[in-house]
Amino acid sequence: MQISSFYPVLMVEDVEASARFYREVLGFETTFEADWYVSLRFDGGELAILDSMHETIPHGFRRPVAGLLLNVEVADAAAEHARLVGDLRLPERLALRDEDFGQRHFIVEAPGGVLLDVIEPIEPSAEFAAAYA
Repeated sequence: MQISSFYPVLMVEDVEASARFYREVLGFETTFEADWYVSLRFDGGELAILDSMHETIPHGFRRPVAGLLLNVEVADAAAEHARLVGDLRLPERLALRDEDFGQRHFIVEAPGGVLLDVIEPIEPSAEFAAAYA
């Protein structure tokens, strides 16, 4: 298989609210928009939002996304924490912390029940440094 593109499609109940979040909070730009599907892009990737009840979804699978964690890498996790949790009051699901495996991060809940893990790479501990290629 020769893949020419790869991106997640989030199946949600409220397409408009989810798309607005990714545009206004994360800076995505719209490349296509209908009431049931929105395609978004930023300099480093793509994301799509789909109405979970749309007819193109096979029966038995028409339900909102669950158990999804999206990683967003940033230069300054503390500054984004202040903005997303402090200013915008997004529900914080994991407090800002440093991990031995080389991340300063926190997790917030985005519309549609998606977890957003905001990550700043930091120096890993000696134990984890050997695991990196």
